[in-house]
Amino acid sequence: MRSPWEVLLVAPLLLLLPLHTSASPAYDGRPGARPSNGHTCAACVVVVSVIEQLAQVHNSTVQASMKRLCDYLPEKLFLKTTCYLVVHMYGPSITKLLAAKMTADVVCHTLEFCQQNPGQPVCHLYPLPKAPWQFTLAKASQSVEKSPTLKYFRGSTDICSLPFLAKICQKIKWTIKNSVPFRDVDSDKYSISPTLRGCHWRGRDCDDGDPRASPGRRPDHWDVHRDSNCNGIWGVDPEDGIPYEKKFCEGSEPRGIVLLGDSAGAHFHVPPEWLTASQMSLKSFFNLPTALTDELNWPQLSGATGFLNSTSGIKEKSIYLHLRQRNRCNHRDYQNLSKNGASSRNLKKFIESLSRNPLSDHPAIVIYAMIGNDVCNGRIDPVPEMTTPEQFYSNVMETLKYLNSRLPNGSHVILYGLPDGTFLWDTLHSRHHPLGQLNEDVTYEQFYSFLSCLQVSPCHGWMSSNKTLRTLTSQRAEQLSQTLKKIAASKTFTNFDLFYADFDFQEIMKRWQERGGEPWQLIEPSDGFHPSEVALLLLADSLWDKVQRQWPQVLGKENPFNTQIEQVFGDQGGH
Repeated sequence: MRSPWEVLLVAPLLLLLPLHTSASPAYDGRPGARPSNGHTCAACVVVVSVIEQLAQVHNSTVQASMKRLCDYLPEKLFLKTTCYLVVHMYGPSITKLLAAKMTADVVCHTLEFCQQNPGQPVCHLYPLPKAPWQFTLAKASQSVEKSPTLKYFRGSTDICSLPFLAKICQKIKWTIKNSVPFRDVDSDKYSISPTLRGCHWRGRDCDDGDPRASPGRRPDHWDVHRDSNCNGIWGVDPEDGIPYEKKFCEGSEPRGIVLLGDSAGAHFHVPPEWLTASQMSLKSFFNLPTALTDELNWPQLSGATGFLNSTSGIKEKSIYLHLRQRNRCNHRDYQNLSKNGASSRNLKKFIESLSRNPLSDHPAIVIYAMIGNDVCNGRIDPVPEMTTPEQFYSNVMETLKYLNSRLPNGSHVILYGLPDGTFLWDTLHSRHHPLGQLNEDVTYEQFYSFLSCLQVSPCHGWMSSNKTLRTLTSQRAEQLSQTLKKIAASKTFTNFDLFYADFDFQEIMKRWQERGGEPWQLIEPSDGFHPSEVALLLLADSLWDKVQRQWPQVLGKENPFNTQIEQVFGDQGGH
């Protein structure tokens, strides 16, 4: 959940590395940490693998496959142009090396995107060559011209240093760091733009020129003249002169949904067709610009705040859509404050992006779902870097105290436990990764080992062949879950009730198998780590059922006027 390497999965993105990795915590140079070169190395190996496989699938030259890949990319964000620039710089060398039957690992070490640091092993995705490693590299280097231009681009640490990009980069980095919309004219933390922390993440602003109009607000004079809370309900019924907001929403207990989460909550997703040469086409990368400007997250399809119909075709839906169906007055009242790399330790750095006024807004249901990064990291020895129960308790209490100062009275907070992630290895280790499906030469065990060697694994503790380490990671996760359960049972706050819910992935897996599904379908295939869209919606549906059975007061009333709202206002302005 914290790994920024996934951002770089196609050639043109190599130049965008510094910008997008700023969304995730970086290694801080402590002992045992491999430099961020690991992210670039992983990206290079993935890209060269795709190029080689495209040539194989289409029975073409490597040069033709590079052109094909660039042609697949959209023009937006200069992706196609950048791709051709990268091919112009590195294409001849890649062509020579692949023609000499060098693996993607050898290619990337030869081009110096990958480096073997002193005292460190050679990190490789594919089997090492039979000849000694240094001999193979020396032989490969003889066929590659040493270019000052290539050296500059390999060593360039930040394209944002270019004068014409400095200002826009600074604004984008600020947006990502603070989890607030890039475009927000009235500074109310809501936007009319979908990406860059816009309305894919929070309800769409209905008046970006007025900070007094935003989702979740209590209506201004029953919204007789305008829609002040953006739920699409406003005006006066001409038959009786009663404002529609008063007629349909008064006493219905409107409330919003807020998620404090990590990349799982944001629905981190790299479509497998981006990595699978046999599936690539002109349609494959259509959503790439949107995904990049959403930090490779798809919150519009997430389990907590998703507002689009599932792309997987299952009937389950998000918590937000359940709330909206229960009460159409809740329309657009959602905030997904999830962030790649978020944990109990760093939540305080962006929790102030929460938009809720205790006096002028409706109550909210807040789900605290830091489900991985307190136990997950990419260190060689990940255990010392895990959050201790004592630290976790302190961090969570600090968050809850902040929420108590910001949430309207009558709100609710649900603390979501951590999973037992041993299912990752158990389910996937012997299966082929998308990069290995064509030639059956890369399993998830190899993929996990490669990332761990580079120290860019999103969770070395669970994505490891070491059963003892996997068990230790799960034990710490259980300790942190018990800490959450203890807090929920013993602490009270003035502005919200507090609840605890288990992250019961085993139960979800059992239900999915009973429907004829396979366990591997619940895990993102590209990274072998994050919950898939199917898993997120099954988890959301399970949580909704639990709340409905045990704590129905959290959800508010079912609005008897939902049908009339739909008849008068249709889709209420959409999302």
